[in-house]
Amino acid sequence: QEQLVEFGGGLVQAGGSLRLSCVASGHTFRSYTMAWFRQAPGKEREFVASIGWSGGYTDYTDLVRGRFTISRDNAKNTVYLQMNSLKPEDTAAYYCAADYLPWSDKREAHEYDYWGQGTQVTVSS
Repeated sequence: QEQLVEFGGGLVQAGGSLRLSCVASGHTFRSYTMAWFRQAPGKEREFVASIGWSGGYTDYTDLVRGRFTISRDNAKNTVYLQMNSLKPEDTAAYYCAADYLPWSDKREAHEYDYWGQGTQVTVSS
């Protein structure tokens, strides 16, 4: 069974950058689609970005396209989310998720099979 643990959240000023990491246990990770979601207080969990097993396919919500970059290192069982030009509206708990398919363009939280515990990102104005 895959277990996911996120790192790298914190407090940053608007315009700043953060890099989130998600470390997966289990050697089937490298064949999964990985994604990042976020959830702000009082809001539903929303899709941020996803990446296929080889890193060749990526998908982003328009809200972060051009500012955030998802990547993965299968040798380290890790997926990253580089977040640049952060805005106060990016403030949320960020969650790593895994789908057992090698590539899927799923954007609904209920479609993902495994979840991390989340890491908080707070962007001050």
